[in-house]
Amino acid sequence: MIALETERLELRPPVPEDAAFFVEALADYEVSRQLATAPHPYTEADAKAFIEIVTKARAMGEGWVFTIHTKATGTPVGCCGVHLKDGRYELGYWIAKPYWGRGFATEAAHRLLAFAFGVVQAEVVEAGWFHDNPASGRVLARLGFEADHVESWPSRARGETVLCNRAMLTRERFGRKKAA
Repeated sequence: MIALETERLELRPPVPEDAAFFVEALADYEVSRQLATAPHPYTEADAKAFIEIVTKARAMGEGWVFTIHTKATGTPVGCCGVHLKDGRYELGYWIAKPYWGRGFATEAAHRLLAFAFGVVQAEVVEAGWFHDNPASGRVLARLGFEADHVESWPSRARGETVLCNRAMLTRERFGRKKAA
């Protein structure tokens, strides 16, 4: 089982024991409303299905999702992943509300991008943030993503489409940003 590490975090593939954390974190509408596919309310069945789906995607080499844990206590604080979508790599992440504002999203996503560009050999990674979630846009900007376009995306929790700012990051730009 691949685990990725940063100074403060350990990223591990989700396991069934993570389901309770996912349910608790995504039960908060302020978190789930910023995600495209998470329903609200989020149930244990949703968590189990998610873990099963991402485990299969990893086995097929089509997705690498990680539960984000603090190294200090082992506490889960969020989730991040990169997966193939329509032949392109897509980055996604979320942090449980009690852990917002601590830099965990940026730190975890940076490590995941190093994995995507280095191990997975992605040339470009795409990502997006809903128009009313500027904090996520700031995370992507710190990582070196460049704005690309705006389009409507579904938010399952909201039950509607939402304006989504789309951005992309090339391997070359990530390498320059990392070296700076």
